[in-house]
Amino acid sequence: MNAVPERPGARVLLEAPDIARAVTRIAHELLETNKGPDDLVLLGIPTRGVPLARRLAARLAEVEGTTVPTGSLDVTMYRDDLRRHPTRALLPTELPAGGVDDKVVVLVDDVLYSGRTIRAALDAVNDLGRPRAVRLAVLVDRGHRELPIRADHVGKNLPTSAAERVSVQLTELDGHDAVLITGGTTGGGN
Repeated sequence: MNAVPERPGARVLLEAPDIARAVTRIAHELLETNKGPDDLVLLGIPTRGVPLARRLAARLAEVEGTTVPTGSLDVTMYRDDLRRHPTRALLPTELPAGGVDDKVVVLVDDVLYSGRTIRAALDAVNDLGRPRAVRLAVLVDRGHRELPIRADHVGKNLPTSAAERVSVQLTELDGHDAVLITGGTTGGGN
């Protein structure tokens, strides 16, 4: 486990052990809500939702001894705010072999903020099939919803101001695990 590098003006809110506990708690909640792992499909929303979905799948496998199908869901082309954000390369949408029809799809993301990413994800899932149910698991819920969307499973609720930015860093992409908050930017970040 690598130490979190210093970032001027940033406060570390969660470190690696906190994130690991949150993922474990979400995994247990998923199993309890679903009454086991049957028909679960985890779809991570790039970028950081994908490794979080894989971590959840690994925890579920540890607990239940079975593999939960996991994939990724790029929602870029479904966003209603494309004009307001810089262009980025599309990432692959990878569905598990069994697809999503009649499955309990769990969308996995790092930060829930306005709800617009999740609205886009719901549209994307609708184009891919007809799940029996769709649930949402997020590592951090920071509030400030613009749409009537809420997470079913939350690692940590972090009340923030709209001027603060929440940054999730994961070992798979950043070399360490941490959740940081910085203040003073307009627009709110994630």
